Amino acid sequence: MRGPNTDEVLINVTPMESRVALIENGVVQELYIERNAHRGHVGNIYRGKVVRVLPGMQAAFIDIGLSRTGFIHVNDVRLGADRERPETISALHEGQSISVQVMKDMMGSKGARLTMDLSIPARYLVFMPYSDQLGISQKIDDESERERLKALVRGLSAEIAGELGGGFIVRTVAEGVDDAELRHDMAFLLKLWRHVQHKIQHTNGPACISEELPLPLRTLRDIVSPEVQKIFIDSRETLQRALSFAREFVPGCEARVELYQGERPLFDLYNVEDDLQKALERKVYLKSGGYLIIDQTEAMTTVDVNTGSFVGSRNLEDTVFKTNLEATHAIARQLRLRNLGGIIILDFIDMQEDEHRTQVLRSLEKMLARDHAKTHITQVSSLGLVEMTRKRTRDSLEHILCESCPSCAGRGTVKTPETVCFEIFRELLREARAYDAANGYEVVASQRVIDRLLGEESSAVADLEAFIGKPIRIQVETSYSQEQYDVVLL
Repeated sequence: MRGPNTDEVLINVTPMESRVALIENGVVQELYIERNAHRGHVGNIYRGKVVRVLPGMQAAFIDIGLSRTGFIHVNDVRLGADRERPETISALHEGQSISVQVMKDMMGSKGARLTMDLSIPARYLVFMPYSDQLGISQKIDDESERERLKALVRGLSAEIAGELGGGFIVRTVAEGVDDAELRHDMAFLLKLWRHVQHKIQHTNGPACISEELPLPLRTLRDIVSPEVQKIFIDSRETLQRALSFAREFVPGCEARVELYQGERPLFDLYNVEDDLQKALERKVYLKSGGYLIIDQTEAMTTVDVNTGSFVGSRNLEDTVFKTNLEATHAIARQLRLRNLGGIIILDFIDMQEDEHRTQVLRSLEKMLARDHAKTHITQVSSLGLVEMTRKRTRDSLEHILCESCPSCAGRGTVKTPETVCFEIFRELLREARAYDAANGYEVVASQRVIDRLLGEESSAVADLEAFIGKPIRIQVETSYSQEQYDVVLL
């Protein structure tokens, strides 16, 4: 079933969620999860209403019918018949109806990031109705192919779009495609835009005008490339929808779509479930014995490279260089697998030789070349640090699958039982000074804290009883976290 040096896409569908895994040469490189109750909104077009204008931030909040208002910056605003960009956000006013598209989903406490620069994607082209630009994907680096595509799209636009106008971006997968395929894509996009225009004209909002495709169909449109040999789907219903979509919009893809009917679950067969669990761990081991430490925060993600048990066979510089080189492979995979975005700081082990720094950077760039998300990398600093950004539109794997620990509130650590005991002693002293408890006090805490009070701190408890002149009772509450406690007046 699995051939060497082939890419495969696995689509696992249940009534609750859809999951997609991209397999490159037998290794899971990317994972996408979409839960039916929490579908993302990126790409959706809404008719929204301005609810608040913030001149100081040059931004505005827009009600688009979601649980939180969306956010739009002045740079993403287009107004008037010619859709010009205003100089200040004051061009918007409260109660105004505008058409917007979601650029970034709601994340944490932040609302969706919005734009009035609408764009509608198809397989090979992206249509921009309010632009007259023609762009070619930067990943198409053959200059003659870029010129061929420019000429093709320019000619087709003049022929098909006519007075409708608009601009186009040629996507990476369009490399090598012929006139007929581009013509089909363009005709579909223009037909869809006319439908969207009609809905915009007859909707006041807040309301959704156009919704992005569900994950399985979006996968066929955006992720499946000529390198993908097979697309396995484990749901008959989704298979039929995928085949119908492929016949209409992804020519040549249909023959590669197959129904998976094996006894073992599809993700188990390819060890995707194991990789998914490992992608939630902080430490990632390298084959040499080194390891990465990945810490994700709201502001940025840091990746620390360590030699671990790898000692090399020549000298320290050689060991460091080989560890860093191996780390570039693991880092590129983890960024894709975990869908980490925003600012990312890579802390490589310090290298003394400039040539080694250059080779590590080149290796990282090469490993990221197949990443579907746009990345930007700086040079390796003298301290071994690389600053990079990776475009983030949807939540990371950790944000989708996990929540902050109720014990540590997302800090990653909890106070020791000793620390909590000392806090309890201070609370008892405060209570004794403030109130006259006739029958003493009762301390309610977790098992580990109570064990400490009755063990190592028992003499301190006795001294405190003598000092405040009241008895202290101890009570275990198994539902309490290690940091929780109560001091009750009896």
